[in-house]
Amino acid sequence: SSKIRNVEVQSADGVAILEDCIGFSLTKTISKVEERLKKGVLPDCQDDDIFPKVGNEMGAEAQIRFLKAKLRVMQEDLANIVFECRKKDDENQNLGTRLKDTEEENSRLQRTTSLQQSQIEKYKMLSQEANKKTERLQQEVTALEKVLQ
Repeated sequence: SSKIRNVEVQSADGVAILEDCIGFSLTKTISKVEERLKKGVLPDCQDDDIFPKVGNEMGAEAQIRFLKAKLRVMQEDLANIVFECRKKDDENQNLGTRLKDTEEENSRLQRTTSLQQSQIEKYKMLSQEANKKTERLQQEVTALEKVLQ
């Protein structure tokens, strides 16, 4: 049950952005990064974790290779996260179905219990009436025995 779901990822300057699993193009993203590097547009923050400390000493080609590798790793991480999310969604859906079935079963059992409770009350009343009738008949038998003696 691997349904295609859209994934939205927040954007940040100088970072490749995945907006939609279906429409994502790794080539297009790499081209954008390469264009930025050729123009000399690098992230302003030198303390970020995109490039290691020695990244400033790397040439443009090495930076592009590094960024491509980092992008591939991030894509793999994202793919794993998307997979896990789908798995969790499926699990939630299954648990939701089980919960619904359990609630229906609970409702059915409550109706059955209620019906049985009303039958118990009915049979208690019938039992009490039968006991009263038995007592009256027993009294009549005792009275008739006295009459016969």
